[in-house]
Amino acid sequence: MTLEAGKCSNGHVSYPTHPRCPTCGEPQIETLDLSDRTGEVVTWTQSTATPPGVRQPNTMAIVEFEVDGHAVRALGQVTTDDVTTGDEVEPVYVEELRDPKAGIKDPESQSWDGYRWNPV
Repeated sequence: MTLEAGKCSNGHVSYPTHPRCPTCGEPQIETLDLSDRTGEVVTWTQSTATPPGVRQPNTMAIVEFEVDGHAVRALGQVTTDDVTTGDEVEPVYVEELRDPKAGIKDPESQSWDGYRWNPV
């Protein structure tokens, strides 16, 4: 599984991908995989009142990646509760970001995998 960002002909990068660039409106013509890069924690928070099936506490961070001189930010869970602004992190693939059996959705109705940020 990839952590895909989109790039338009003007060089703007956005995550997640969009049919058109959120910055200039041009079509996104390329996808870039962020899963093999490291990024920097811009800010983070910790939620103790989480939805069904989400771990408690749930530490989340906005991470900024540099791609060809452009910054792109992504929000995601952190693998640890010990994170600070400025930490370098890498994406780590996990099969279940939350427990698919918790909640009201049929577990087969969607995918439950994705990426968490792991301090380097």
